[in-house]
Formats: sequence, structure tokens, C-alpha cells
Amino acid sequence: MMDEKSRANVGVPPPLVVDLDGTLIKSDLLVEVFFTLLRVNFFYVFLTPFWLMKGKAHFKEQIFSRITVAPQLLPYHGSFLTFLKQQAQSGRKLILATACNERAARRVAEHLGIFHSVLASTRSVNLSGRRKLKAIVEACGESQFDYAGNAQVDLQIWPHARNAILVNPSPGVEKAARKQARVEAVFLEGQQGISPYLKAIRPHQWLKNVLIFVPLLTAHTWLDAAAVSRSILAFAAFCLCASSVYLLNDLLDLSSDRAHPRKRHRPLASGDLQPLHGALASVVLLVAGVFVATLVSPLFTLIAAGYLSITLAYSLQLKCYVMMDTIILAGLYTVRVIAGVAAIEAVQSFWLLAFSMFIFLSLALVKRCAELNTVLNAGCSATTGRDYRVSDLEILRSMGTASGYLSVMVLALYINSEEVKALYSNPQYLWLLCPLMLYLVSRIWLKTGRGEMHDDPLIFAMKDRGSLYVIAGMILVTMLAV
Repeated sequence: MMDEKSRANVGVPPPLVVDLDGTLIKSDLLVEVFFTLLRVNFFYVFLTPFWLMKGKAHFKEQIFSRITVAPQLLPYHGSFLTFLKQQAQSGRKLILATACNERAARRVAEHLGIFHSVLASTRSVNLSGRRKLKAIVEACGESQFDYAGNAQVDLQIWPHARNAILVNPSPGVEKAARKQARVEAVFLEGQQGISPYLKAIRPHQWLKNVLIFVPLLTAHTWLDAAAVSRSILAFAAFCLCASSVYLLNDLLDLSSDRAHPRKRHRPLASGDLQPLHGALASVVLLVAGVFVATLVSPLFTLIAAGYLSITLAYSLQLKCYVMMDTIILAGLYTVRVIAGVAAIEAVQSFWLLAFSMFIFLSLALVKRCAELNTVLNAGCSATTGRDYRVSDLEILRSMGTASGYLSVMVLALYINSEEVKALYSNPQYLWLLCPLMLYLVSRIWLKTGRGEMHDDPLIFAMKDRGSLYVIAGMILVTMLAV
């Protein structure tokens, strides 16, 4: 074997050994594939402890034997991958060395076509830590290779390498690596700090939880301090729970999100947020949300638990069925209204539930039509992960507009009911709500048809100036009627 001096004399650089998770790709492939497995069949979670009892290598083999990795969709470190391709073109030997299962590692290597060989975990050997170091030294020789990594565990390898290359390291890892080895280069890419977390929990989506305050207005209890405080707590609980679900949903939908023209920029899909960190954040938010819910009332806590159960079923399976996903999405909007009623301990209103059912089905269909418009503009014929086709657009628009106008009819029937006469001093003013609602529904669907609907329709209404004027007018009319 040639020593370093001999290599230098003939101008051949030493092999460059590259780690996979967090280095070549921004994410952790094992965690990703585990959530993909749960997406396929959630009951695999009960087999996980038995697989782990037989060792990490067996655990990885069981997961990767059931899920096929799509290497073309993985979030690669762009600048680092460009560097690797340049090294390969110059004739340098590149070796992919990873603790990931060899099935996935070889698929990645074959897809990129720049690696000379692959060192990875097998059915019986978990290639991590010292075992990984031993395999690299046996393949290249002591100090006869450069090593690219990013994590704490890589500190065991860098002292035995000629040079160290760091890719998105934490400050602590970079500092320790510089003490142990000669750092040749540092590649930094993507968002850092708290920014990916804030983006992933989607605080802008909390606007949908404003629906919890609707019963506070319709029951005329907005001056009741206790009712207001319970509604605020209910709002906070749903925001925390919803963000927890958003993170879980993104973890389960990584592949389909990466194939989507806009969703691929989400922190988990893009690799800016590690999947394990996203999973931990989801658990923390869920625990916090449930705790806040218990401060409201037992009934509200039960409704919140139902909301979480339905959302989990939606994320795992039900979203894949055409129209079933839309009806459940509309139902989740309605659950927020029901939760608001429970928070203030009011009586459920038939009229409010009937109105909610039709208007939220219309808004859910807006969301699907907006996604299909995006798919159409991208030149595709169907959505990824949902059973909708571009050819469905016309019928979905018909159903959506019909449902929206039915909600206006329910509103008109409510205005003409005896309940209104008991609740409002000037109920005749409420008739103005009907043309305002007709305008709002028509405007939203017109914007959707033009391809200008890029947000959740409720979020759109909160941002759109015309919609805000209509909402303000509806509030004013209601105040005049009271």
C-alpha cells in the first residue's frame, strides 16, 4: 500500500470517504423510512421493540426490506454534492461509508454514479462508530483517506483521517473536529437555529383555530370573562395540537411532499429540519396541547382527543381516498366549532352545525381544487399521495360552489327561525349577511378558478383585502342586529 508521500509524488489524492446521513443528504434516512413504514401500516410500530431486541442491524434490515428508498427525491447537500462530482470527475476515488442499511446505501450510490464502493450496515453488522472506523481503515489504510462527516460520532474517525471535511456541523462538533484533525473544508447549507422549527409548526395555520371563538359570538357571551378565558385556552390547546399534527403529517408525507412543487420546500421535506427533531417537537407540542386542554373542561378535552384521533387516521390512511379526505377535512373544521361550544359550556346549535357542514365542505373542496391547479400548471395529470386527477377539477368545482351556496341557504333559513327573534333585537339586519356570504363564497371560488388560491382558504380570507372587507361588514351587521 502506498504511503501519503508516495501518493503526493504521483499526484493521486487519497480516497474521500463520505458519510450519508446528515452529510451527503441533509436528513436521517433511517428515521425517514421508519415513518414511511408507519404510513404504509401503522401497526408495524408494535413490532419495533421486537426488532430492536435483536440489535440495530436487524432493526434496520427489517425496515429497509419493507420500504424502497427513492434516491432521486432525497434532500442532498447541493454544494457538497457538486464538490463530490468534481472530485469524481478528476479521478479521485470516492467511498460511501454509512451506518445506514446497505440496501438503501447502494441505491443512493447507484443513483449518483460517483462512488467507487459502498461500506454500510448489513443484516448482521451495524456499521457505526468503531466498526465503521475499522472498515474504513481496512479499505484505505491508517491516515490514507479524507473523511467527510457532520456528527458527534464522526469524531471517532477524523483523528485517523488525513483531512476532515465538515458538512453542516454543529458549533460543538466543528470545534472538537478542529482540535483532533486538519479541517480541509466546511460546507454550510440550509436554514439554521429555530427558524426551521417555526416554519414547520406553521403558526399561520393557527388562524383556522379562530373558529373556536365563533360560538362565543353566536351565543352572545363575548362579555363573559370566564367564557372568554376558556375560549382563549381552547384556542391555545388546538394550536399546540394542530402544530403537533402538522409535524407528524409532514414526517409521514416526506416522499409525496418532495414530489410537490411547493411542499418540497417545507423544512422536513427539504432537510432543513431533521426528522428525529421534528418527531420530538411533535411529541412536546402534543403533551403541551393536551395539558392546556385539561384546563378548559373534561368535555373539551374529550373533543380535542377526538380531533387528534381523526387527524391521525386522516394522516395515516384516510387522506388517500378520494372525497373521503375532503369530507374529513370539512369535519375537522366543524370540530373546532363544536370544541368552541364545549369550551364555553353552551348548547350545540343545529343551525350552526348545518351551516358549518356546508361551508367547510366548500372550503375543503377549494383546497383540493387549488392543489389540482398547481398539479396542472406543473404539467402533471394527478396528485401524489391522493387519488385526485386533473380531470376531476370540473366536478369538484361544481360540488364546491353548490356546497357554498347551500350554506347561504341554511343561513337564510336560520334568519327566518324563531331562535333569531329571541336572540336579536333587530333581526331584519341579519338578511344583509346573505348577499355578503354569497359574495364571499363566489369570490373565493373565482380566485380558485383563476389559480390565485395558494393558501388554505381560511388563511386566504384572512389575507385577502376584499374578503376582509366582507368579514368586517358581516361583523358590523351582526352587531347592529344585536
